[in-house]
Amino acid sequence: MSSLPTSLTGAAAPGAPESGAATPGAGTQPPSSPPAPVPPAPVPHAAPQSGPTSGLQSVPSPTFSPLYQQIKALITRSLQSGEWKPGEMIPSEMELASRYKVSQGTVRKAIDELAAENLVARRQGKGTFVTTHHEDVVKFRFLRLVPDEGEPHYGASRVLECKRLRAPAEIARLLDIRTGDSVVQIRRVLNFSGESTVLDEIWLLGANFKGLTAEKLTEWKGPMYALFEAEFGTRMIRASEKIRAVPADETAAELLSVPVGSPLLSVERVSYTYGDRPVEVRRGLYVTTRHYYQNDLS
Repeated sequence: MSSLPTSLTGAAAPGAPESGAATPGAGTQPPSSPPAPVPPAPVPHAAPQSGPTSGLQSVPSPTFSPLYQQIKALITRSLQSGEWKPGEMIPSEMELASRYKVSQGTVRKAIDELAAENLVARRQGKGTFVTTHHEDVVKFRFLRLVPDEGEPHYGASRVLECKRLRAPAEIARLLDIRTGDSVVQIRRVLNFSGESTVLDEIWLLGANFKGLTAEKLTEWKGPMYALFEAEFGTRMIRASEKIRAVPADETAAELLSVPVGSPLLSVERVSYTYGDRPVEVRRGLYVTTRHYYQNDLS
C-alpha cells in the first residue's frame, strides 16, 4: 500500500509574476441608426412535450425556499459580515422577528437549524450566542482523535515550518483557486501526553492569511482554528474528510517516532467557511496505538 506524501512537490517558486491582462483593442465605429422596431409576431401556444426540444432553451422553473430558510440565510449573512462576532449575543427572537417582519416561530425554527450546525448556541437564561472555536462544543467537532483512556483534549503543537508559496495544481483544485495562486503551507506535529501522535500538512488560502508566520503559530496557545477566527476573521464552518490506512514512510516514521512501515491513519480534510468556500486542505497522519478516530453521524 502506497503512502500519502507528507509534503508535496512541484510548487513554483514564490514571487513569480503573473501574466498581465490583455490590452483592449481599438474601438469600433458606432452603428448607424437602428431601423424602426417591428412588432413581434404572436407566438402560438404549443402543447407540452416530454422529450428534449431541438433549438429551444428550456426556462427553469422558479424555486422557493421556506420562509424560515430565508430568515436563516439572512442571519447567516449577518454572521459572515461580522455584525455579530464570535462569542457575542445575537438579538432576541422577538427583536429578530420585528427586524425581518416575521413571526417568532419562524425565527425560532431558523435559529434551531443554526444551533444544530453549531453556528450559534443557546444559553438558558442568557440568550443565543455566536459560537467560537474556543468552545469545546465547536473545537472538538474538528478534532476527532480520542484517547483510549481519559477525556479528549487538545495536543501541544510543534511547528516545523510555515511558508508562503504558489499553489500546486492538486491543492489549487481542492481550494478552488488557480494553479500558482498564493497559499500558505504549514507542517507541524501534535503531541498528546508527550508522544508525537499527528503529523499535519496544511495548505491555506494566501489571501485569507496574510501575516501568518511560524512565530505566530508557536506563540498561540489553543486550537489553530481559534487563531484563524480571532486573528484572520476566517471561521471554519464544515469539513469533508477522506480516511484510509497507510504505512509510515521514512519522514513520517522519524517525526512520529515509529518504525518505517508502521500503520498510520491518513486523514485528508477540506475545510469550508461561510458560503461553502474552501479555505483549507489538511493532510494528517495519525498514530492510533493509544487513540481512535471518532465520527458521530446524524
